[in-house]
Amino acid sequence: METRDIFFFDTMLTPRIITVVYWILLVSAVVTGVGAMLSTSFWGGLGGMVGVVVGARIVCELMIVAFKANEALQEIRNK
Repeated sequence: METRDIFFFDTMLTPRIITVVYWILLVSAVVTGVGAMLSTSFWGGLGGMVGVVVGARIVCELMIVAFKANEALQEIRNK
C-alpha cells in the first residue's frame, strides 16, 4: 500500500481494517467466553463464545462482500 492510495482513494482501506477488527473480536470473544465458562456456566460460556465468533464472522464477511462488489464494479467501469 502506498501513501497515494490512502490520500487519493485509489484503493479501499476498509477491507484491511475489517480484517483487523475481526481478529480483535475473535480474541475478545475467546477471552470473554473462557471467563464466562470459569465464572458461570461452562456450556453457557461456550455457547456465547461460539455465537459471538460466528456472528462476528458473518458481519465481517458481509462487509467484505460489499467492498468486493464495489471493486468488481470499478473494474467493469474501467474496461
